[in-house]
Amino acid sequence: MTFKKFIFNAFLLFYFLPASTQTLSSISGSITNGVTPVSGVSIHLLNTSILTTTDQNGIFTIHDVPYGRYIISFNSSGYAVAQQEILLSKPSETIQITLTSSAKQLDEVVVTAQKHDETAKKLPLSLSTLTSKQIEEYKLWNARDLTAIVPNLYSSNPGDNRNVTSLRGIATTSYDPSVATYIDGVNQFSLDTYIAQLQDIEQIEVLRGPQGTLYGRNAMGGVINITTKQPTNHTQGFAEINFGNFGLQRYNIGFRTPLIQNKLFFGVSGMYSSSNGFYTNEFNNTNFDDQHTFLGNYFLKYQVDNKWAVILNLKNATNKNGGAFPLAADKESAFENPFTVNQNATTDMVDNQLNSSLSVNYNGSNFNFTSQSTYQTDYRYYKQPIDGDFSPIDGVSIVNNYGKDWNKVKVGTQEFRFSSPAAISSPFKWIAGVYGFYQDNPVKQGTHFGEDAELVGAPFPNFTSININQQKKYGFALFGQGTYSISTKLDFTLGLRYDYEHDKQAVEGQFQPDGEDVIITQPDTSSKAHFDAFSPKLSLLYKLDPSNNIYAVYSKGFRAGGISQLSSDPSQPPLFSYNPESSNNYELGFKSTLFNKRADFNISLFYTAVNNAQVPTLVLPDAITITRNAGKLESKGLEFEALLKPVNGLEIDYSFGYTDAEYTKLDVPSDGSAIDLSGNKQIFTPDITSLLAVQYGYKFKNNIQAVIRGEWKYLGKQYFNLANTIEQNPYDIFNARIGMSYNDYGIFFWGSNLFDKTYIDYAYDFGAVHLGNPKTYGLTFSKRF
Repeated sequence: MTFKKFIFNAFLLFYFLPASTQTLSSISGSITNGVTPVSGVSIHLLNTSILTTTDQNGIFTIHDVPYGRYIISFNSSGYAVAQQEILLSKPSETIQITLTSSAKQLDEVVVTAQKHDETAKKLPLSLSTLTSKQIEEYKLWNARDLTAIVPNLYSSNPGDNRNVTSLRGIATTSYDPSVATYIDGVNQFSLDTYIAQLQDIEQIEVLRGPQGTLYGRNAMGGVINITTKQPTNHTQGFAEINFGNFGLQRYNIGFRTPLIQNKLFFGVSGMYSSSNGFYTNEFNNTNFDDQHTFLGNYFLKYQVDNKWAVILNLKNATNKNGGAFPLAADKESAFENPFTVNQNATTDMVDNQLNSSLSVNYNGSNFNFTSQSTYQTDYRYYKQPIDGDFSPIDGVSIVNNYGKDWNKVKVGTQEFRFSSPAAISSPFKWIAGVYGFYQDNPVKQGTHFGEDAELVGAPFPNFTSININQQKKYGFALFGQGTYSISTKLDFTLGLRYDYEHDKQAVEGQFQPDGEDVIITQPDTSSKAHFDAFSPKLSLLYKLDPSNNIYAVYSKGFRAGGISQLSSDPSQPPLFSYNPESSNNYELGFKSTLFNKRADFNISLFYTAVNNAQVPTLVLPDAITITRNAGKLESKGLEFEALLKPVNGLEIDYSFGYTDAEYTKLDVPSDGSAIDLSGNKQIFTPDITSLLAVQYGYKFKNNIQAVIRGEWKYLGKQYFNLANTIEQNPYDIFNARIGMSYNDYGIFFWGSNLFDKTYIDYAYDFGAVHLGNPKTYGLTFSKRF
């Protein structure tokens, strides 16, 4: 037998053998609001790829479902998401579902946080969820807008539209994030390949605390899990237009439809936005940071049958920034003359991102299987040099436009995952899999010293120092997690993951006087390093009653190690390997749903100890980050979330987080020696995050609804450098939204930072400051069908 015949026969056995022993049933039903049928309801048989919708009469049917106990989720605009458990033990089952207005009841939220479809309230972990309705109400256009909406989460813009995110005092300090972000199951591998714009989103889940067992590297602070809307049997679409101050224009459009009913589905959505930017360049009296962004999302799903489904997804984003890094030289100048720069070197940043994935899903009577293959690229370059001295003199500028062979990141990943079947037939649920990745990151960057270079300390003018760093990584992981229901009240979960990573870095240094040939200053040299880590997890969930749970968790996380890059600082030699950073996390939590599903409360206490803390040093003027293991960190705190609908139409959403994150050991390299900064606070970590949102909607006759909403965000004191000399005192931000809808049309006025508070959003350890957005306001028109 040839190898090809063996593979073919194995596939036939895998495909048909489970089916031969299955007894199949069908589910049919009707959905009403208590008075009239509800059409277009999205129906999902959890932990399968089976999706359908109700017809004009509120009727649906699902065929060929194996016998067993299942959970079905029902989701329709204007109604609270509902769930129904059903036992299939005969050839057909019929159910009747009554949906409740979303003004009267909270959603029964289903999440994929543990790579299963599960009810959020039944999971033993700290988890914040935002539905598509909440995402629209909060006007979340970028993932960094999650700041304070999620307790103890802070996300900022360093000046180039990348997101730097911290959670519970675990801060991102390099291109490897500490909070992993997944979009439609695809890991946004680094800050370069991360698509931050939000558009046509179904749900956002934020898992707080280390999630290493299921998510692996760089999930030490937590995971942001974003799901976009996918096509079903119901044709849907939308269009949205936004206008605002600073020349803002933002256009969204999307369309989802079945190409072949129950078989082939297609979805597409796109977003284009532009603005004049917030900054003025006094050097030439022009707008400095005008923005142009395009985002596309394309889905093709083939439902072979009720067992097999194949999903192809492609996302691309293009961002053109007419003034990257609009930085003030220091905190004082940023506040004295906000949103003003004075730079002679102006540039256009172009950032092209591509994320693609192919998912193959099998749902059987004995197990489920998922294969996900992904490929990501990011090509980011600056057409002209970036001003490196933030002044009108021709002192220092950064050059990285050396062609497409450089500064283009490529990442490939593959995961095979097996899990317990959708039918609930055992007290034991499990998941296991294998994961692998490859990353290629060639970086070539020059630091040019101009005519005035001697004013910034250079020995002479008119030359470029070029650093070449070529990094290639690969790694793999094995993971497994199981949950056993010891009794109807007590669940025990145990998980373990092993990660291995290999890193190779090659460096070369060059010197080039203006108009002359390149001189090699650092011969091409390379180094290799490898790292591994175990990430265990242990949790207990105790169900006080169907609406109240308490849980306890121990988990371990890690951030990958690496090899230092070449820079101009002789005290920071290249090719120095640093180890993975690891954390031990302990957590207690309580979740409660009260008052006939009108109120949700979540409370958690946590303590995290970080060893081998990775401490970054930004080397100037190269703007290259050198990382060392130089510290130990302790972070402890609490979180509280409340979502209430006390009367029809009134919704109150409150989140509060407190974090005390302090280095118990911190030795920062400086000029060949080390400075002891033990006792200093962690960077990018407000000690308090608080957000209160109050919204009231009133429905008139003829499907006219008016809505008014106010938000109060409070961020406590935080520091931006390890020496704790750059700080931001507590501040408040107020937002509002008011408007009305009629059937599928909407018009809303909105405003953010209404009192025009000036505050530091991000600061570099050498003192440069990037401010948070000023007061913005605008108007949104929308149409859905």
